Formats: sequence, structure tokens, C-alpha cells
Amino acid sequence: MPDAEIGRIHIEDELKRSYLDYAMSVIVARALPDIRDGLKPVQRRILYAMRELNLTPDRQHTKSAKVTGETAANYHPHGGEVIYPTIARMAQPFSMRYPLVDGQGNFGSIDGDPPAAMRYTEVRLSPYALACLEDIDRETVDWRPNYLQDRDEPVVLPGKFPNLLCNGGTGIAVGMATNLPSHNLTEVCNALLHRIANPDCSLDDIMMHVPGPDFPTDGLILGVKGIRQAYETGRGTVVMQAKTQIEPMEHGKSAIVVTELPYQVNKKALIESIDELVKAKKIEGITGLNDYTNRLGIRVVIELRRDVDPNRILNYLFKHTQLRTSFGCIMLSLADGVPKTLPLLNILDDLIKHRRDVIRRRTEYDLYRAQDRAHLLEGFQIATRFLDEIIALIRASETAETARREMVIRFGMSSIQANYILSIQLRQLARMETQRIDDEFRNLLRHIGALQHILSAPARLTELMIEEWTELRDKLGDARRSKIIAREPGEIADEDLIPEEDTIVTISRDGYIKRVDLDSYRTQRRGGKGVIAQTTKEEDTVDQLFQVSTHHYILFFTDRGRVYRLKAYEIPESSRQSKGSPVINYIAIFSGERVTATQSVRDFKSGGFLTMVSRKGEIKRTALERFQNMRANGLIAFDLEEGDELGWVHLTPGDSDLILVTRNGMSIRFHEIGANSRGRAAGGVRAIRLGADDVVVGCHVVEDDATLLVASERGYGKRTALSDYRGQTRGGKGLITMNVTDKTGPVVGAEIVNDEDVLLLITENGKGIRLRIKEVRTIGRNTQGVRLVSLRKDDRVANVTKVVEREIEEMEEVDLTG
Repeated sequence: MPDAEIGRIHIEDELKRSYLDYAMSVIVARALPDIRDGLKPVQRRILYAMRELNLTPDRQHTKSAKVTGETAANYHPHGGEVIYPTIARMAQPFSMRYPLVDGQGNFGSIDGDPPAAMRYTEVRLSPYALACLEDIDRETVDWRPNYLQDRDEPVVLPGKFPNLLCNGGTGIAVGMATNLPSHNLTEVCNALLHRIANPDCSLDDIMMHVPGPDFPTDGLILGVKGIRQAYETGRGTVVMQAKTQIEPMEHGKSAIVVTELPYQVNKKALIESIDELVKAKKIEGITGLNDYTNRLGIRVVIELRRDVDPNRILNYLFKHTQLRTSFGCIMLSLADGVPKTLPLLNILDDLIKHRRDVIRRRTEYDLYRAQDRAHLLEGFQIATRFLDEIIALIRASETAETARREMVIRFGMSSIQANYILSIQLRQLARMETQRIDDEFRNLLRHIGALQHILSAPARLTELMIEEWTELRDKLGDARRSKIIAREPGEIADEDLIPEEDTIVTISRDGYIKRVDLDSYRTQRRGGKGVIAQTTKEEDTVDQLFQVSTHHYILFFTDRGRVYRLKAYEIPESSRQSKGSPVINYIAIFSGERVTATQSVRDFKSGGFLTMVSRKGEIKRTALERFQNMRANGLIAFDLEEGDELGWVHLTPGDSDLILVTRNGMSIRFHEIGANSRGRAAGGVRAIRLGADDVVVGCHVVEDDATLLVASERGYGKRTALSDYRGQTRGGKGLITMNVTDKTGPVVGAEIVNDEDVLLLITENGKGIRLRIKEVRTIGRNTQGVRLVSLRKDDRVANVTKVVEREIEEMEEVDLTG
């Protein structure tokens, strides 16, 4: 080829163009369904080929191989390896909510068994497919040449059956995917009828008719949040769960019986996964696993030991197997030839628009055919009026063309009418035939008027659409299979899997949180060196430490007076040496905020008050129920004065005494009713009058027959009977509770304790030590106390908390000389 005929292009441009061509070919011609009929091209071609073979529901089945060959030969160029699996899937009642193919033979099973070869199975159209194809021969849809260019194929089917919503579908294209759930035909028809009657209706109105998907394998759907999100945005997650029941067995045993499975769950694989959990000893208590599934339905029996809780085993299986799984809705389809992710209302509107267009085109087709026939009959009536003259004209004419021309000129016929008169047989001119044609002509005129009324009056066209979908609903509609349970998943099941036990939660000053098993802290004698409790990052110190049950809510109060909520088990359990994870990973605190107080709560409706105290001695009480509804970004709990910080929060019943301890060794005891209950976002009132440079370091609810333990920065501490602290009026200066000196250092914390309690101290260098409270003797208020822990010169006590234990292990002697 001469150089002048060679063009140059950039390879980037060619790759981009070629890839886009390939991508659009996959998107439009293979992977995505059309929103109008809900079919991919291969499905549409199979159904049309079956119609061409006249495989209607009232005919005999024919071999799948014949349908596959007919489709491959005339319409689909990708071969039988693609076509037959598609036919098989359209015949599987566990894959399609309304199978479009009526199959005879082995088309696979829910256990994942493949269908038999195409030479052994037989197929015909189902009534649902016939409804998709209805009126296709009346110019209701557009056509295009097939890949051989020797015949035409439909671009889309008329789609009286709303297949996109009823059967859903999956497909993976280039850079996008679709995953449409199936729905109930009766509900979809009702939603379409409601949308037609109320074009401006809301999603809530439509969801009164379509509450959610309806899967072919029945099962349960948990919650409506994901459903609404999918219907509202086109994307959402629907949580599905098997239908199970617990049945009693002999000898006091019980069994979990599975009777319905989530959609697309392979039963055989599910049973194998449960068996693997048993063999790996990840679940104990299952003694037998049997599959009694038959033609009547699914029945998988999981036999249990007599001593196990069947509900706990069932919850574990929901958590770790496909007895509970999710369906990710991606409501993507081709709308006007373009892939779009559409919410439910838009899909309904497009289905109505398509159906309206089909009825209009069908009516126009019928009108043109009726007008053509009326035109011929009108010519026949002219011929009967001038019968003798026309016969004479025909006999006198030398050719048919001469006769036709003379009839047009002399009797005012059209060429079409004249040709029709020349082609009819003489017997049609008999009196009876003439009367029949006259009756047909009059009926035809009435029919033409009705068709013209449909085209000129949109309300009449809408009436036809309503009549047809009502008829479809009444004829082919059925009851819902998947039961929707309003409770959102995970609200109870997750907690049921977590054993309820006491645990230690620590929060560092720089905002790192961790949960540690209580037994990780070795009990030691008073004055021991301690064990490493937390590996904190450089210059970080332990700030909050508390004991809590794994099933309690933890309320996190920050220095700025905001409150956040979390379940204790949601904090991952860590080793004693780990530094934990940033608290911002679990609660959405603002930048610069830090958690300064916590409170565990089992039930927000149990009554009582959250009593809050700030570092500068302000106090506030608010009813606990005010904190029941918590937002992800927290709530305002205390309107603090500038420069103040929220430090302590207690759950009080309303008739308790409080005692506050300050850094300089002062304390005050008063009744909580002295601080009136206030609104959640309100500020506080004065609890104690502080001296210069003094702050509150501890606040507790007074307990009968208990003692107040205070600990200082240099490791000294003391216990004093609470009876030594007389009640005072809120807002006073208080009494001396510890003689603070350079030797003791300022007070860092205080606890109300009894002899059976254990004290846990955390130092700034991350060491922790537990000691029995009964080893700390009770002394008067105005004293320095005794040494609680031996510290290095560069270390200080950061925090103290009591740990309640019913049994204390025997403790080894610790060398105190170091």
C-alpha cells in the first residue's frame, strides 16, 4: 500500500475507543436487562425463538436441543454453551420467582446439581413468558436485523408481564453490575395500578403494596431499612434468613429444623459448612446433621445434645453460616439504551410508559388494519349497487387493467377497491354474502370509532392498561412467599453470641481504648511492683479505667460535656500489654474532645438520674430516660462554663448522698436532691467551693457501712469511714479528707470500698497492680495514709478503681526491696 494511504493514530486513542466499544457491547448486548421487559438479549431471543416454534403452554414440550439450535442459528451468535444454561435457569423454580420456561426433565437442583444435557430435557413457554410476548405480532415494538441479516428480531418484548420486578436478575458488565431482587406479581400489579391512579404518590404509598422483595425459595427478610434504601436510591442490602424451628426429640433432646432457605443459598454447601464447624470444634453441641428434603419441601434437621441451649446454637449458625445472608440490591438496567440505577418509583414509571406505548402502537395497528378492511368493504358495497353495469364493463374490457381503470373512472372506486372487486369470486355476490358483508362493515365502523377514541382520549388508554394488569393479576398472581420481619437484624442475635462477663476497659489520656479480661491483672500484695497493664505510646497515660459487663451500654462523656453510646462487647478484646485502638474508631467524637467519664447502663427505662460533676465543682442531674435516643454524633449532656471539664458521671436513684474529693485533700458530702433535676442540654450548679488551684479529683455515691479510699500521686492512700463525713449543704468548702504533703503528693483519685473489694492502680508509666482493700487499714480523715504501691522516681499514680471479686486467688509473695 502506498505511504499516502497509511494513516497514523495514537495507540492510547485506539485502545480507548476499542475498549469503550467492547464495554458498551457487553453492557447493551449481553449483561444488562432492559427495563421495559426485564430481559437480557439471550433471554429475549430464546423466548422469541420458542414462539416461532409455536411452543405455547397449550402445546407439547419439545427438546431443549431444538430450541438451543434454533436460537443459535437465527438469533444469538454466542453458541449453545451460553444458550442452554440460560434456558435451564429460566426453568428453575428455585432461581426464578416466575419461571419463563416450562421445563420437563432434570434442570438442576438447589444443591447445585447441574441440569441434564439438552438432548434429555424438554421445554415450552410458560404463561408468564406468553404474557411477555403477547401482541408482539401487532407492531407493538421495534425490530432490527439479526446477526445474519436474513430476518428481524424484536428489540424488546411488549412486556405485559412486569418481568424486571417480578423475576429480578443478575449481570456483570464492564465496570458495573446489576442485582435486582424478585417481587410478588400480585403486589407489583397493585403497585402499578396505584401509581397509574396516583402519579404523584410517595414511596411510602407504594410500599403499602410492595413491602419488599419476594424470593423464590421463600425464607425470611429481616428489617425494612435496607429495603427502603434500595427502593429509594436503587442500592441497598436486604438481609435474608432461613426459616427455622426448634422441635423436641426423644430423651429430652431438641433439634433445629430448617424448612426454607435464603435465596441463592446452596443447600448442600450449607450443610457442609455446618459440618466443618462441628469438625473444627468451633461449635459444640451438634450430634447429628441430616437432610430429609423431598418433593414436598426442604427439611434439614440439626440434632443437638440435651445440655445445650438450642437458641444459642441457632444464633451462632445465623452468625457464621448462610442460614443468614444478605442480598445486595443494585437496581441497574437499560433505560433508553443507557445503564441507569433507578429507584422503585422510576422503574414503575418506565414500565407504565412502555406499556402505554405498546397499547398505543397496538391500537394504531388495529386501526390501520380495520380501516383497510373497511375500505375494501366499501368498494364491495359500491359494486353491489352497480352490479349489472360492472359485470357488463368487465365483459366488454379487453384486459383486467382496462376494467380496473374504467371502474375507477366511472364508479369512483380506488385502485385498491377495483382490484379487490376483480379478485372476488362470483359466489360472493349472492344475497346472503352481501348481507354478511354489510353487517361486517357496520361492525367495523363501530370498531374503528372505538379505536380512534382510545388514541384521542388518554383516559381510555389508561383504562385499558388498568384492565389488562388487573386481569394479569387475577389470572397469574399468587400469595407472597418471603415473610418480612420488621425487626432489624443484629439487634439481639449479635449480643446472644457474646458471653456476659465482667471486663476491664481502659482509655488513655490520648484517646486509646481497649477491653481486657479481668483475670489478666495478677493479684498482688500491697506495695508490690505491679505488672505492665498497658503499653502506651510515648508520653501517653491511662486516664479512664472501669469495670463493666460485656452486655451493658457504655456511655462515654467527654470533657466538653457531650455523650456517646457503645455496647461493651463492640470494643475488641485486647491483651494486657497492647495500647488499644483510638476511641474515635468506635465513637464519632469531635476533634480535640477526649473521654473523661463513663457510665454503664443496662436499661434506659429503669429510672434514676445521671448525676454529672465537673472539674471545677459544678453538678447537674438529668433523668436517665432523656438519653435513650442517641445519635451517632452524640448528644449534649452538660452545658459547661468556659474552661471547665466534665469529670464524673454516676447513675443515682434520686435519694442518695454524694461525696466529692479535691486534689488538695478536701471533701464534701451532701444529698443529691440539693441539685435539682435539669434538662439534658442545661448547665449545672455549684457542688463545692474550691480553693486556689484546686480541682475535683473524685465523686462517688455514698454507700452504707462503706469507707472512702483516697490515693495520692506518690502512691500513698488511706481508708476512712464514711460516717466521719457529716452531711453538708451543697456548695460549701467541705472537710479535710487527707493531709496532703510533699511526701504524699496531691490526691489523684478516690473510691468508696469495702473489705471484699480489690483496688486496681494504674501508673503513668503503664504499670498496674491489684491489691486487697482489707490490707489498707482504716484511719482518720486528717492523716497522710500508708504506702499503697512502690514507685520509681519518674513514675506517678495516674488512676485508681475498685474491682469487685467474690474469690481472690492465693497471691505470691513479692520482693519489695527493689
